[in-house]
Amino acid sequence: MRFRPCIDIHNGKIKQIVGGSLSDQGNQAEENFVSMQDGSFYGTLYRNHQLSGGHIILLNAKDSQYYEADKNEAVKALHAFPKGLQIGGGITNENAAYFMEQGASHVIVTSFVFADGKIRYDRLKLLEDAVGKEHIVLDLSCRKKDGNYYVVTDRWQKFTNQILTDRLLSELENHCDEFLIHGVDVEGKAQGIDQELVEILAKYEGNPVTYAGGVRNFDDLRTLKIHGKDKIDVTIGSALDLFGGSMNFSEVLTYCEQ
Repeated sequence: MRFRPCIDIHNGKIKQIVGGSLSDQGNQAEENFVSMQDGSFYGTLYRNHQLSGGHIILLNAKDSQYYEADKNEAVKALHAFPKGLQIGGGITNENAAYFMEQGASHVIVTSFVFADGKIRYDRLKLLEDAVGKEHIVLDLSCRKKDGNYYVVTDRWQKFTNQILTDRLLSELENHCDEFLIHGVDVEGKAQGIDQELVEILAKYEGNPVTYAGGVRNFDDLRTLKIHGKDKIDVTIGSALDLFGGSMNFSEVLTYCEQ
């Protein structure tokens, strides 16, 4: 289990939010933490600890008045840690190459590929042609409905028709290098991981998978290690001391490396 750091950017600020509270209307979100530091600070910190494979997420829509400010903070982080960070949020085949040129190792995509409630393989092919599948992370972040976990798009506000299963991951693995999955129902709440979702992910054998959502303490990391069969990587947001939480950054790195 590797620790994958994160940089979430909303309204031009690096912050931690409650995932389910995000709304395009009024650029609103329930905030857990707003950082006084900029993207270069976090990019440098992660580079100094050799924490490659972390992700930057731009949380505003592309037509938001804040999207350019989000992008500016993201570019600072990418320049501070060239080829060390992935980036998602409004990624399409038209702008993916730009972010690669700015230093991203991968682009992270959901809404462009999961459009109109289904997988658009034509768009996935455009993305592969633009940057290569080895530079694509598919974000299958999901919310539970009627007993199943459905992939959600557009800043986690819209349900698709796609149920997250190990079979879906196997179906998509030849079009990407990694998967990123936020348990949106627990994201930003620091109330415990979504163990049922983790057990679904643990059934999959293939590309690297990173789980995010709900980690609050080292007991949760232990649960993730056990139920994720020690093969699912983890992101910690609000519970980490870097973002106002109680989990010590250095201790987390040591634990994940055990």
